[in-house]
Amino acid sequence: MDKVLVTGGGGFIGSHLVERLVNAGSEVTVFLHYNSRGDVGLLKHADSGIQRKIKIKYGDLKDPHAVSEAIKENDVVFHLGALIGIPYSYLNPRDVVETNVLGTLNVLMGAKEAKVRRIVHTSTSEVYGTAKTHKIREDHPLQGQSPYSASKIGADKLVESFVTSYRLPVVTIRPFNTYGPRQSMRAVIPIVIAQACFNDEIHVGSLEPVRDFTYVQDTIDAFLLSATIEGIEGRVFNLGTDQEISIKEIVEKVLQLTGCSSKPIRIDEKRIRPKNSEVFRLRSDNTQAKEILRWEPKTSFEEGLKKTIDWIKTHPEEYSANHYVV
Repeated sequence: MDKVLVTGGGGFIGSHLVERLVNAGSEVTVFLHYNSRGDVGLLKHADSGIQRKIKIKYGDLKDPHAVSEAIKENDVVFHLGALIGIPYSYLNPRDVVETNVLGTLNVLMGAKEAKVRRIVHTSTSEVYGTAKTHKIREDHPLQGQSPYSASKIGADKLVESFVTSYRLPVVTIRPFNTYGPRQSMRAVIPIVIAQACFNDEIHVGSLEPVRDFTYVQDTIDAFLLSATIEGIEGRVFNLGTDQEISIKEIVEKVLQLTGCSSKPIRIDEKRIRPKNSEVFRLRSDNTQAKEILRWEPKTSFEEGLKKTIDWIKTHPEEYSANHYVV
């Protein structure tokens, strides 16, 4: 890869992707939401040598001119920029829809104009809603059970339309639950780990939902493969481990690994989704990713959890156990 643009490159997955791209020799531009502080998000944790090699462009995904200017002269676009908080989408659905749907439209239009070689579009397993089958394949029905998931379905369908209408070279990847160092307390694993490390008790939402968790570096492997393998334009790939674990089991595992098994667990009603909006089970069928991308997760859940615990312990300033990000 030569010249690469990453939207959302200051986020959890995006910052890890940017590091890997720079280390692989790519010339990387990161499109970040403008702020007066010049904040680069989680890229602040990247090695200083990597930071010096990155070109930053500030703007807003909802601004077609800013997006188009950022895409110009790039060969590959990794589109990760989005508003991803499900609780936030309940409170501000218009903001989520405009950013995720219109933002994706702007990326597609800019990429079409620039004639890029490949766009890797980031979807989410949330588009599937509560599973109708034991394991979820890419042809599972899409169900908008929250404004966030509905916005991502809209973005995915726009991508589909640009592939069929304009033959735009887009590959869509649907990560199931990715976890690892740098992830914010918007997600359940950092919330549980931070409280296990820094609080006297554990506050969580529902313990019943079951998820398929992939370590972040394994997810990045799939991003890179999706950008380089020929002949896969228009395809959609699930990224998951084909294994499942409940939130209750995660809490128990974290408490065991941190040596805090005696800490009490409290249910936090604020973190429970509306009944008909909760997605109770997500488990990937990753057959297509294995066979076509030749991708398979390498990191066991326990190994990834230990790495995440170590990172959170050494970055307490990032994790106030009494603060929940929606």
